[in-house]
Amino acid sequence: MTTTTGLLVILGAAVGAPARYLTDRWLQSTHGTGFPWGTFTVNIVASFVLGVIIGSGAGGTVPPAVAVLVGTGFCGALSTWSTLGYETVRLAENRAWTQASLNVVASVLAGLGSAGLGFAVAGGAG
Repeated sequence: MTTTTGLLVILGAAVGAPARYLTDRWLQSTHGTGFPWGTFTVNIVASFVLGVIIGSGAGGTVPPAVAVLVGTGFCGALSTWSTLGYETVRLAENRAWTQASLNVVASVLAGLGSAGLGFAVAGGAG
């Protein structure tokens, strides 16, 4: 990895990580439920953005620096699939079986769908 690449990842992550934290705190405070809406939302948004980057790159239109900055740095720091696992285990420990199951199934399906939609919107499917 070159110094420039590393700096682009750091710069993207410096925006993505606070965006994840602030989004999570805001959504959890507005919904007031046990379901982890913040984590769900940031993972779906990051999946969509990454789908757009990959779909755009399929046509050769995304410069590699943008893919590293936005795809690796921003999306990597915005999404938090490890927190999905932690929150699902926490829900299961609290015997919130329906919410735990819904968290996993909805997150995976919505994440894949969102990435596919981003890919298609960017013209990667054609």
